[in-house]
Amino acid sequence: MGYLTIKEFAEASFVERHSQFIGYIIPVKTNDEAVDFINQIRAKHRKATHNVYAYVLRHNNITRYSDDGEPQGTAGVPVLDVLQKKGLVDVCCVVTRYFGGVLLGGGGLVRAYSHSAKIAIEAAKIMDMCESYKLRINVDYNMYGKVTYILPEFEVRELSSEFTDNVSIELLVKKKLFHQLQTKLIDATNNQIEIILLEEAFEDFS
Repeated sequence: MGYLTIKEFAEASFVERHSQFIGYIIPVKTNDEAVDFINQIRAKHRKATHNVYAYVLRHNNITRYSDDGEPQGTAGVPVLDVLQKKGLVDVCCVVTRYFGGVLLGGGGLVRAYSHSAKIAIEAAKIMDMCESYKLRINVDYNMYGKVTYILPEFEVRELSSEFTDNVSIELLVKKKLFHQLQTKLIDATNNQIEIILLEEAFEDFS
């Protein structure tokens, strides 16, 4: 099974009834990475009224959130809900609020924190991480044209190519397409090809 995450740090902000909301999101792999990021945002915005957060980790299926002083269920839960509805994992989102003097009410807070998370996600690049194989293909020069004609059919991502006594190509292919690719390459080259499985990985093909 693949998963969705984000490529890199992103932020976005908006103002709701004089309160400023700043949404931050970052890819994280561990609880420590998430906590470090939360602490960085807190340090950056020491004068902020609230620094609300939520994060979701694939490993051990960990989810954490905090309302950071907002009424229970009006801040951290809405941020977490947005992450989960988007299907994102290995991400941490922090929403900083500078209070503008006007109370938003419970429903207003839920909408504001949800919107902050959504616009932060929109500012980030979502990656569809697919189960994949990293391969090395070794083939004679006279078969190289046939191989390069076939590869695009299988949405491969070519990593490198080396031209010495023969041609050596390293690439990534989605796990679900590997056996079809292998069969077609063997048939097209009359088995005059070496296909080496180097490792399994998750890769964004979008």
